[in-house]
This record gives sequence, structure tokens and C-alpha cells, in this order.
Amino acid sequence: MTFLLSLLQYLVLAVSYLGLALGYLPGLRMNRATIALVGSALLVGLGLLTLEEAWQAIDATTIVFLLSMMVVNANLAYSGFFELALVLLLRLSRSPFGILVVLTFGSGLLSTFFLNDTIAIVFTPLTLTLAQTLGVNPIPYLLALAAATNIGSTATVNGNPQNILIGSFSNISYLSFTQALAPVALLGLVIQIVLLWLLYPEVRSLKPRDSCPLIRPRIYKPLFIKSILITVVLLIAFVIGVPLAEAAFVAAALLLITRRIKPQRILRRVEWDLLVMFSGLFILTRCTQELNLLQWFSGWTNSSFGLVTVTTVLSNLISNVPAVLLLKPLIQPDDTQSWLLLAMSSTLAGNLTLFGAVANLIMAEAAAALGYRLSFADHLRFGLPLTLLTIAIGYGWIVNF
Repeated sequence: MTFLLSLLQYLVLAVSYLGLALGYLPGLRMNRATIALVGSALLVGLGLLTLEEAWQAIDATTIVFLLSMMVVNANLAYSGFFELALVLLLRLSRSPFGILVVLTFGSGLLSTFFLNDTIAIVFTPLTLTLAQTLGVNPIPYLLALAAATNIGSTATVNGNPQNILIGSFSNISYLSFTQALAPVALLGLVIQIVLLWLLYPEVRSLKPRDSCPLIRPRIYKPLFIKSILITVVLLIAFVIGVPLAEAAFVAAALLLITRRIKPQRILRRVEWDLLVMFSGLFILTRCTQELNLLQWFSGWTNSSFGLVTVTTVLSNLISNVPAVLLLKPLIQPDDTQSWLLLAMSSTLAGNLTLFGAVANLIMAEAAAALGYRLSFADHLRFGLPLTLLTIAIGYGWIVNF
């Protein structure tokens, strides 16, 4: 009976991680959030953890931080901030190459301060509109957008979900994290431009296009002013060392005190699926510890090169957030270098394949809707050299930082 119970526990855990890797389970309508939740519930039901132990496995600081940043981003999006930012950026250049450069650095910069998926979601339709009006192939510009949001988000704790996790688990300050990883992000954006210039000759033109469209952002002034002021204060709080989750939680609360916009609209922008998935992953990770499966990775994480290698592979097999949670118990809270390597490699690994990051899928689906097909192989010829080069640079920088 005990053997059968153990076998079922291993089986449920294996199927859960398989589903997380695929993003679905064949024959079932389940996404990563429901797979993580159902897998956790079944393991509790099989007695691997009690319900109280499962609840305690969820890191409340991470959930609050992520939820709060989603509320902040939702207010900025409704106020018209992201549309205005793109319009201002596009005024800097009208040539195909100039637009590529502006789009890369603009979306990369915004992703350092706001969740990268938010930038991808908001900028993708605007980028498509721009490419259609100019009569150019949108694929290199969409690739630039997706990759830049991933690379740019490497630079800060609040740039992406996996960095938020690492910021909660480690003892690294916001400013120290940025000082260590911002140079990696900057060099990564330069490398991405060079690769796109080599792969897509049509983006090399420096001749201005007269047909460059005039995109009119819709600004909701009262919400815009309030959102900007609170966001600026929040970023200052991050820099001076105020606890990240607490600062973000207060900022989100202040933004929700309003007569201007219905709360339902803001809460619809919150990615509840992601919060549910995080909660389930915390429980699955605890179950992995209980079954002593982390010993498979302990040998790799003892060296810097091994940690980067296993993180890159796991991030493309089961996605970067599950990979970070799986490796977290193997890293000491005060091991700054290992946390920085984990943040760098788990984020930059997202550019390797078409399925490596949500931003890539957003870009591919938007292009397909307009009849532009981006195959796995097409993305790989850009993503493979980009990932190898940026991770190599990141590794060299961090181990010598």
C-alpha cells in the first residue's frame, strides 16, 4: 500500500511538471495555472503534505508583490501611459532601422520598471499598426519587441515574475540588483539589434519613411497624473531600500482609492492565472523537496557554470518561474552571486525558443492573425545566438562583478 501511494505521488508530480512544460495536458482543457493547482491538490489528497503545510509553502511576500505591481501596471495602462511612451519614442526616428533601435531600447527600458508581459501586450498591436502603415515586414519588429522585453526586464527586481521571486527569497537590495544586471541588459539589447540587422536586410535602411503613421494616444488625464506620481514615488522607495512588497502594496492600495475608474476594470487586468500558478508552484516545489528529488540538481548548483546551465535548460523545459522555484531551496539566502546568475539565466533563456516566454507567444499569435507565420525554426535562428551570447556575457560579468 505504501509503495502504491508513493508511486502515485511521483506520478502526479511528474504529470504536473510535464503539463507545466507543455502548457497543457493532451485531451484536457487545462492551462499552467490549473495544472499547478490540481497537481497540488492531488498531492495534498495523497498525504504528501497537509493542507496547513501546503498553505505555509506559499510565499505571501511574493504573491503580494506581484499582485500589487499588476494593479500599478493596470492603472498606467488605462491612463494611456504606455501608448504615450511609444508615440514619444517613435518621434525620435522614421527610418526602418531607426524605428528598430527605438523600439528595442524603448520597450527594453520600460520593461526594467514594469512587468515585461505588460509591455508586450500593450506594444504588440501598436507595433503591428506601425509596420502595416509603413508597408514593412512586421516580424523583425515583433521579434525586437519580444526579445527586448525579456532582456530589459533582467535589470530590475520588478522587471518580471521570476525576478520578483528572487527579490523575495534573497537578501539583495533593489539598487544592488540593478547595478549588477543593468549592464547585462544594455549589452543584450545591442546584440539583439546587430542580430536583427544581419538576419533581416529590410530593416537596414536609414532613409526616413514619409508614411510614418500618427498614432494618437488616449490620455485620461486625472488617472494619468495620479498613476505617474504614485509610480515615481514607488520607484524611489525601491531605490532607497523600502521593503519591496510593502511599498508596492501601499502604492496599489492608493491607486485603488478612486472616483475615476471602476475597480472591476482594474481587477480584470490582474493576471489571476499567474497568481494561481505561482501558489500551486510553491506547493509543488515543497512536494519535490519532500520526495527528495532536488538532489538531482544539487551537483549542478555547486558551481556557477553548472547553475547557469541547469537553469537555462530547465527554463526551456518547464518555464522560467517553475525553474526558479525548483532551484530556490538549493541556494543560500546570502549567496548573492548565485541569485544573480539564477535571475540572469532564467530570464535570458526565455529568448531561446518560441515557447520560452509569454512575450514570444504574444508576438507570434499577433503576427499570425495578420497572415505572417513565424515558425519555431525561424525564431530559433534568432533566439539561439541571442540567448547564447547574452547568457555568456551575463555569466562573465556576474562572476567577475
